[in-house]
Amino acid sequence: MNRNTRQDILDIFYAGLDVADPKRAVTKILRLQDGELLAIGGDLYDLKTFERIIVVGFGKAASPMALALEDLLDSRIAEGRVTTKYGYGLPLKYISCAEAGHPIPDQAGLSAATKILSLLENAEKKDLVICLISGGGSALVPLPERGISLTDKQKTTQALLECGASIHEINAVRKHISKVKGGKLARAAFPATLVALLLSDVIGDDLDVIASGPTVPDRSTFRDCIDIIDKYNISALMPKSVISFLKRGAEGEEKETPKPGDPVFNSSHAYITGSSLHSLEASKNKASAIGYNAMILSSSIEGETREVAKVHTAIAKEIGKTGNPLGKPACIISGGETTVTIRGDGLGGRNTEFCLASAIEIEGLEGVTVLSGGTDGTDGPTDAAGAIVNGKTVTEARLLGLDPFQYLKNNDSYHFFEATDDLLKTGPTMTNVMDLRIILVV
Repeated sequence: MNRNTRQDILDIFYAGLDVADPKRAVTKILRLQDGELLAIGGDLYDLKTFERIIVVGFGKAASPMALALEDLLDSRIAEGRVTTKYGYGLPLKYISCAEAGHPIPDQAGLSAATKILSLLENAEKKDLVICLISGGGSALVPLPERGISLTDKQKTTQALLECGASIHEINAVRKHISKVKGGKLARAAFPATLVALLLSDVIGDDLDVIASGPTVPDRSTFRDCIDIIDKYNISALMPKSVISFLKRGAEGEEKETPKPGDPVFNSSHAYITGSSLHSLEASKNKASAIGYNAMILSSSIEGETREVAKVHTAIAKEIGKTGNPLGKPACIISGGETTVTIRGDGLGGRNTEFCLASAIEIEGLEGVTVLSGGTDGTDGPTDAAGAIVNGKTVTEARLLGLDPFQYLKNNDSYHFFEATDDLLKTGPTMTNVMDLRIILVV
């Protein structure tokens, strides 16, 4: 059977992207009953018992999530502030929207975070605070603890990103040097009723990891942060103010993040509106509908990107040789978030690096197509979501004078695929549920 595998793989990818639409996700979980009862999941909130509704939010999906709330609650919203990534803002009627830097926090994010915290600190017992949280939220509310500057926080984030630390490890440190993360936002909003709506971009949908868990108890400790820095041997790259603050915390001289059982969480509630698994299931359904034998490998893929690529392509090779674990035409789908250890000075992200490593592994193979893309539309510090490759990609690249191994060694996957015209560019998607990897074998 003749197939346009490039178009098929794009259709499957966009099916997963569509279901992660944040406005649709919020609308699906929220509804008004009898005009005054706000239903969230299986819970009911009587709006007559609240004097004000305050909306705050941060993340790449904050704007469309806020728009969904405005459509539902309209003028009931007394005040609101959300922060999103540059280029991801939308015009809102009752809620002000600021744009800021991601993944490295900037002064705009600091200003926006200060205003959000001030708004919550003025919340009263009879107020309902709705907090909209999505991927990217950690970088977009950079409000460091005393003695730590924004520059210090930027250097800390950069060091953690480049050393290959997992998102869980990065967020543990972020929580402890922030005034809003790790449950501290709930502490600020107390005693108001706090409802958090979360579009998950983390493996396992852990509430205390999404955007560094600003509204839920924190399981990590100052001691964990010290251990993470030691694990990756990056203390020399970290600002002295951060190291000093973390050490004081580990010695009990700084206040820990609020833990389970803290009274500030007595009136705090959290709901997942969407996740990676929802997108993977939608992609699987699309693949099946167009004739592929489809399976979800995992929604929780972690590890070094290059090694993960070898495992995925090994499965593709096995399908081609033996028909295991699926017969052809086959579609393997996975989600999660891998890590890239920076070894060179090139441009790229984990998705383009995954595709370059995959292209090397499948060179010369017929009928194998690989896509890896960030559901947020960006891959690291680039304007691409990822790339699409097949068994001819590396061969054709060599004819252009490109050495794929050298580009991979230099972490320069973006420029490699820019030259081969294989970049996947979606533009801002206004959402983020981690990465989506698709392999077709025909």
